[in-house]
Amino acid sequence: MPAQAPPATRTALVRRARRMGRILAATYPQAHCELDFADPYELLVATILSAQCTDARVNQVTPALFARYPTPADLAAADRAELEAMIAPTGFFRNKTTSLLGMSARLVEAYGGRVPGRLEDLVTLPGVGRKTANVVLGNAFGVPGITVDTHFGRLARRFGWTEAEDPERVEAEVGSLFPRREWTDLSHRLIWHGRRICHARTPACGACPLAALCPSFGLGPVDPQRAQRLVKG
Repeated sequence: MPAQAPPATRTALVRRARRMGRILAATYPQAHCELDFADPYELLVATILSAQCTDARVNQVTPALFARYPTPADLAAADRAELEAMIAPTGFFRNKTTSLLGMSARLVEAYGGRVPGRLEDLVTLPGVGRKTANVVLGNAFGVPGITVDTHFGRLARRFGWTEAEDPERVEAEVGSLFPRREWTDLSHRLIWHGRRICHARTPACGACPLAALCPSFGLGPVDPQRAQRLVKG
């Protein structure tokens, strides 16, 4: 199956993107945030910890962390060495400790210990960029947002939805192709697809439900049996 040619018009691009979105929705109806959390504060902490770390590893660390520091005020008052030791398994623990201490202190000082529900406020918190803010907004507050992590950016470019490398441009360009109400679920589905089938090094093209529409078909093995062996989860 040859790779698809790029759409000739903007209308064609939107139609193809939305067809791909519908296929992803049918393929991953259960797609959701894979970080465990009970409230916006817990999700904010978990998302900061998830940088350069698997969600599964973060989920191993956070139960004890939230038991020890159940509120932003508790986290802001944490002993740095103790906090570093608790989050060490997530990697880059010194930088993450700095972010967690700064973030929680700002929550206490500026927001009364409550996580704000607006993007423009969230991005003022230490360690919080647009990606983290959109995770929190979409999953804790129900505010649609596009989460441009490494999986999302890679797939959006492979699918021909954008050529941009800058995450904010990717967010804007992909967002323009889909109704706003779909942004959060679309983010989950692309991330799930990137983790399970459309891998960075060797995508499982021959096992991909988007093969007939993907302009990058053939980057990985197209034989169904070979490709199936690459599928995870």
